[in-house]
Amino acid sequence: MSAAPQISGRQDTLDGVRAVAALGVLVFHVASSAGSITNPAGARWLFNGGQVGVPVFFVLSGLLLYRPWAAAVLDGRRPAPRVGEYLWKRFFRIMPALWVVVVFFMLTAGRDHIDDPLTWGSLLTLTQTYLPDPWWNGNLGPAHLGQLWSLVVEVGWYVTLPFTAAVLAWWARRAGGDDVGVRAKRLLAGIGAYAALSLVYTVAMFVPEWHAQMGVWLPRFFVWFAVGMALAVVTVWARLDERRPVAAMCRAVSDSWAACWVAAAMLYVVSATPATGPIGLQHSDTFWTSALHMIVHGLCATALVAPVALAPPDHPVLGAALGNRVMRFLGRISYGLFLWQSLIIVGWYDAMDRDFRGNVATDLPLMAAATIAAATLSYYLVERPFQAVARRRGGRSRPVPAPARSS
Repeated sequence: MSAAPQISGRQDTLDGVRAVAALGVLVFHVASSAGSITNPAGARWLFNGGQVGVPVFFVLSGLLLYRPWAAAVLDGRRPAPRVGEYLWKRFFRIMPALWVVVVFFMLTAGRDHIDDPLTWGSLLTLTQTYLPDPWWNGNLGPAHLGQLWSLVVEVGWYVTLPFTAAVLAWWARRAGGDDVGVRAKRLLAGIGAYAALSLVYTVAMFVPEWHAQMGVWLPRFFVWFAVGMALAVVTVWARLDERRPVAAMCRAVSDSWAACWVAAAMLYVVSATPATGPIGLQHSDTFWTSALHMIVHGLCATALVAPVALAPPDHPVLGAALGNRVMRFLGRISYGLFLWQSLIIVGWYDAMDRDFRGNVATDLPLMAAATIAAATLSYYLVERPFQAVARRRGGRSRPVPAPARSS
């Protein structure tokens, strides 16, 4: 069983990947506010690739949250997650820390709109990107909370996941029988169709005319979540199938981590160029560029995450690189890193009157330290206590039982 990937419990290496994604987005936002990305001198445009942290987060969500449903389909001994319990845990994982950030924003940078119930309501419910005529300039939300557009997408996916999982389970079980491989292949086919909906949606963004606001809505990003969902199916399949060829394939991918990460680095460079969309925070106004953005960023995230997701629990190199104490800590506080970074970065540049006139080399250490401090407080004072409440109410998930080894 040592060749099979881990499919239950906390995975330290995935915490490390989460930390990499959060820090990548942080660097991108510092470089954007400093004006470095649009500076034609040198290779500062490479900071634009930090946006790839978003698909990494989406792939991780698809992997970790869909995996219990995949296990229920492939292993008849495990029931599907209870929808109420799942939603309850998601609520306590996401909303309390978000509400603290929103209140802080409204009392400081957003105080001019403190009497606006629509602003309060949309930010507290993560619906701000759906407003047709907001007071802020752009489709991402207020500048100090601009990164929350991706959290709007994530929460939308959280809410729809039980329905999506039910449809996929129905499709997989139509094959009949108890063969894990047959069901896994049908699940993967269904997830492929789910991913293809992103392309259909992208066409709708541009036909008959371009609708920029649709570019930050959930259906566009099905494909990135689908990558994680497919990895979830493969990991469970590898653990349950006694014939072991899938587990061997997983081990081969994890042992090729260096080649995968070199590919991810090359794709990162491409993702930073105008080939995948405008430099900075603007959205592409052409179909092919928008489609290439989804493909290249998705492939980059896949190349980064796949060898980690498919690795056995005791992989020495990945454990040392991503599962060490520092990376585990940054992974645990990564949600706070995500929530607080723009509020700190944009607020600091505004206060110093240095918008688009900063220096990443000197500003990044300060912004990173301040964001890590805020995220640490958020984790210990807000996130962890509310997660404990959710666990006490809903109970812990049981591990997926492994098959007996063949003699």
